[in-house]
Amino acid sequence: MEWVLTIAVAIALALVIRTFVFEPVRVDGSSMINTLHHNEFMVVTKYDYLFDDPERFDVVVCYYPGGDHTYRVKRVVGIPGDTVAMRNGVLYVNGEAVEESYIDYPANYEMAETVVEEGHYFVLGDNRASSKDSHVSTVGQIPREDIKGHVRLVIYPFNAIRTIQ
Repeated sequence: MEWVLTIAVAIALALVIRTFVFEPVRVDGSSMINTLHHNEFMVVTKYDYLFDDPERFDVVVCYYPGGDHTYRVKRVVGIPGDTVAMRNGVLYVNGEAVEESYIDYPANYEMAETVVEEGHYFVLGDNRASSKDSHVSTVGQIPREDIKGHVRLVIYPFNAIRTIQ
């Protein structure tokens, strides 16, 4: 009977770790190219946002409001109170052009200045030319409670292991 207790404790511990500490997540799609690629596996830390809020330019996993609770991987570009705009493929935050060295596919759209609401975040995919994200009206700004974790590390494929900045 001791083995039953051992298995129960192991399962409980695994659930606690997956819920509050970290979770492996597979990238589904191309919206974060070249930072992340389709079918890569990454480690998402959940403890980062238990007591702190996401910061500008964090790569996060989130749910879309009213969505199907499928994880989406995006980059936070606007935090509460920020003004975000896109002009000629250049991101502007609080009126300043942002140097984005991680962008290989700039935006092919314009976006008027938008103020990020309190308790919400503005997220964009790094593949700006092909990403359904906060600039799309059906997605919009992401409520804080729908940001589930911070992407820290790619763990598969093994020849592509790296940290995410």
